Amino acid sequence: MNCSVFAQNNDTWISFWDKDTTHIGFKDQNGNIKITPKFTRITSAHKFDAIIAVSEDIKGSWKSYYLTKAGRIVGLDSLYIFDNGPDCENEGFIRFRDPKTYKMGMFNSEGKVAIPAAYSNLTKARNGMVVALKGAIKKKFDDEHFGWTGGKEFLIDTNNKILIENFEYENDFDLNFYSVQKSKNPSKDPTRENFPGINGQYYSFIDYDKEFKLWIKNTLLSDLSKENLLTNSFEKITYWKNPNGWINEPKAKFIDQNYKILKMKLQELNSEKTDYFISTDGLNQFIFEAKEYEEYFNNCNESKEWQYPVKNIVITSKDNEDFGQDHFEFLRTENGYKLISVSISEDTLK
Repeated sequence: MNCSVFAQNNDTWISFWDKDTTHIGFKDQNGNIKITPKFTRITSAHKFDAIIAVSEDIKGSWKSYYLTKAGRIVGLDSLYIFDNGPDCENEGFIRFRDPKTYKMGMFNSEGKVAIPAAYSNLTKARNGMVVALKGAIKKKFDDEHFGWTGGKEFLIDTNNKILIENFEYENDFDLNFYSVQKSKNPSKDPTRENFPGINGQYYSFIDYDKEFKLWIKNTLLSDLSKENLLTNSFEKITYWKNPNGWINEPKAKFIDQNYKILKMKLQELNSEKTDYFISTDGLNQFIFEAKEYEEYFNNCNESKEWQYPVKNIVITSKDNEDFGQDHFEFLRTENGYKLISVSISEDTLK
């Protein structure tokens, strides 16, 4: 394999380029080369923990496969490609697609098939659970895009065991799979969604959207003091300022300088006449690049929005002649939602 001896351990390997930045290899955290640069740019993993998707140019032909930390090659020419990039390992599992049937399955960290390629679509593993679509029909929208129609959704675990049948939810990315609770009766928590499991118990999950709206009302808007705003802000706040673009400031300095305008804008949310909406996204990897944001991205530098979503409140100007919008972004962290980014249409931030 033209690489050093592999070892299955907990040491994260880091990607690096060769001298002419055409091939990617991996080093351990002490700088020792574990894999000499030979992979092409389609290899999107910046870090190697368990299993990654790679591609090589061997004598003029492309060879793509999955590679485990122990050096095992599996899933030759079976990469699952989404949004022009291959899948990234999550919780030690990575998705693949059978090139003959076009159905999806999942490998574990040892390169063994944990979930067979029997599904039309699979989500990433989230707290050991996967939303699986089965029996759908592939529908082509144009020359580059397709989707699925029909079929049945299940909630399964990473051993391919069905937990919930008919697991239909408008947007399963709104569900916090890390908040799962099992009980004999449905949860009465207004932020939770309940689903009957095949074991006779109910599975409930926090709905991020319901949780955030309740948090905004009860925690933030009920007390717009400077102290409470500081408590519910990320350590650094990123804001837009012409002509400099995005600026990153410690929260104490930013809020102290801009408290009046922040309070005035956020108070508008208490009025029923205010025109605003809330959208969900992930943390922007091109803006939030510093080390303090590292835990919110996976090994391919993709936002882990299924675990740490960003809720964006967009307020439309009251002035009919001003079509500007104000943006307040809140990142869900292990310590609750935190204000992390602000953009004011009038450019009045200091």
